[in-house]
Amino acid sequence: MALSKPNRLRSNQDFTAVYRKGIRRKSTHLTLLAIRQASLRARKQPIFKAAADAVATAPGSPTRIGISISQKVSKRAVVRNRIKRQLRAAARQLLPRFSQGWDVVVVVQPQATQCDYHQFLQELEQLLMDAEVCDGH
Repeated sequence: MALSKPNRLRSNQDFTAVYRKGIRRKSTHLTLLAIRQASLRARKQPIFKAAADAVATAPGSPTRIGISISQKVSKRAVVRNRIKRQLRAAARQLLPRFSQGWDVVVVVQPQATQCDYHQFLQELEQLLMDAEVCDGH
């Protein structure tokens, strides 16, 4: 089962913005990059000041998650897709605890082929708490 559409980070521009300006947290098998959506929107300056304030403080924008996994992790698509499915399931389980308005990219490291779902869940939760995207309760 996939993440819901509002919670998916899809566009190449969004991924690039997170890579360039996001904060980084690293664990053994995963790297997390995250940036507040309001800080991205504030940089895209509208013509009017009131419009800029409305865009920067848009309440209730959901946190969006993207997963990046290269062929360096595994040459086999079956292995890469299994890891993506496990990470999506872990993110879906943690989704109710996310703060609103974040863009998050999870980059998979080559050592992740030996991990199972529970290790991914534990590492992702720790990285999200370190980046203050997820509360610790």
